[in-house]
Amino acid sequence: MLIIDAHLDMALNAIEWNRDYRLSAHQIRQEETGMTDKIDRAKGTVSLPDLRRGHIGLVVATQIARFNQSNGNLPGAGWNSPAQAWAMTQAQRAWYEAMCDDGEMVQILDRTSLENHLTLWLDETIPNEQKPIGYILSLEGADSLVNLSYLEKAYAYGLRALGPAHYSTGRYAPGTGLSGPLTAEGRELVQEMDRLGIILDVTHLTDEGFTEAMSLYKRPVWASHHNCRALVPHQRQLTDDQIRQITERGGVIGGCFDAWMMKPGFTQRVSNPTEFGISLETIIDHYDHICQLTGNSQHIAIGSDLDGTYGTEQSPSDLDTIADLQNLSGLLTKRGYSTEDIENIFHKNWLRFLRNAWT
Repeated sequence: MLIIDAHLDMALNAIEWNRDYRLSAHQIRQEETGMTDKIDRAKGTVSLPDLRRGHIGLVVATQIARFNQSNGNLPGAGWNSPAQAWAMTQAQRAWYEAMCDDGEMVQILDRTSLENHLTLWLDETIPNEQKPIGYILSLEGADSLVNLSYLEKAYAYGLRALGPAHYSTGRYAPGTGLSGPLTAEGRELVQEMDRLGIILDVTHLTDEGFTEAMSLYKRPVWASHHNCRALVPHQRQLTDDQIRQITERGGVIGGCFDAWMMKPGFTQRVSNPTEFGISLETIIDHYDHICQLTGNSQHIAIGSDLDGTYGTEQSPSDLDTIADLQNLSGLLTKRGYSTEDIENIFHKNWLRFLRNAWT
């Protein structure tokens, strides 16, 4: 069954981790044996071949580059000026374009390119190995937009979704780990996104920022990679009220497979997913919760974040590569989900959202 994954940091891995995503995840792990510069070396789960093997034909793929501010909680993870951050996002964009030139990927820009890509991926007479992975370009954290004029530049080259915040402080919005509203520039940004039709991703916003963004942005929104605060008490997760606000507007929430967001008490870089009892089935607890709040399966989907600077050490214990997302189908069936429910989670909910956004 076709899967759409609404959050992968592919270009970050290609450019800053120097991973050749044309190789399989196992081949990349072999190449990284003995490397220690990144915590997830030799543990990666994502690659283009593994996406094809898992019938994951369409992804939302990010650009990401933070502006480093002295009180950030991710030391060394940012650039010293917005212009440098912008330059990094352009290097990442160049990688996506190189993958398109190589026939590995294809950028999805509008309803026409979306439908054409779906026709290809639903054609079972063509092997997946011969199909490019479609990607919708998203910007995670808006720090790299030097000023608001850069948003229109980004839209012109294909940016179609944007999350104003990431971790800690931000030029447009504070993010995970902080509190407080959007900045003045952030409020203008959200309004300009609304004008251009760029999808608002509420992921990483503070509670105050979420409320403010929802009041300024008039279109449906998505939460590309989020889980439930009722199950994992942390500001990074969505409250029940936020879930209702998103879904009442026709939005969709992508379940995130980062272990610390799946079960309370998991400590990054310390806990072990196997010992902690975190498996693919754990995400279904979050799906169940959202279904109970909304009364249906039309607002839950996949936003795995499986290459978000971690690997198997912080993924579900029964997931070796991203291709194993297909195993969710049997687990969902055992939990009482119908075929229609599973299709909704795997691709139909994201498709409905995109078709409505690009009408």
